[in-house]
Amino acid sequence: MKLNLNNATLKITAGRPDQFPKDGLPQVAFSGRSNVGKSSLINSLLRRKSLARTSASPGKTVTVNFYDIDRRLYLVDLPGYGFAKRSAADIRRWSALTDGYFTNNGNADRLKLVVQLIDSRIGPTRDDLDMLAYMKESGIPHVVVLTKSDKLNATKKAEARGKVAGEELCGAAAGTILYSAETHAGRDELWGVISSFCEV
Repeated sequence: MKLNLNNATLKITAGRPDQFPKDGLPQVAFSGRSNVGKSSLINSLLRRKSLARTSASPGKTVTVNFYDIDRRLYLVDLPGYGFAKRSAADIRRWSALTDGYFTNNGNADRLKLVVQLIDSRIGPTRDDLDMLAYMKESGIPHVVVLTKSDKLNATKKAEARGKVAGEELCGAAAGTILYSAETHAGRDELWGVISSFCEV
């Protein structure tokens, strides 16, 4: 049975690990820099305009948002990292909350996949590589998604893929997908990966 994407809601906005859901649904987490386009990508996946809320000030929101998809899985929007204007207090909160998602989560075994977003125009940053290293060392399944691909021509898209292919840490990923939240290019491919790992 296909997922009913019309039956998608923001279930929980968690500011502490003890607020994470405990109902055992499979989870797919979205990780990336504050301005990489996570919320826009989630909206594109769900064919919504504003279910996942984008912030006027990237890096301000420090919560983990759980989107319930047809009561069959959660899409999990992790706080963005690497935003230069974030305060020291916010950085500490982000570190504690994100670390808590991976290490202090009663349903950590329900994390089936991490979608690691990287800006296709920039390539992997040090923060991105740190996340990839963590997932490789922890054995967490993940896929790399290059966002904002509509901003690139065919040559630049090939170069963007080449940057990722040149990074040894990206070799542990379950593939690389070029994605555009504007045109929805890559949408079906990403859903295919998510469905495979979550068995939905």
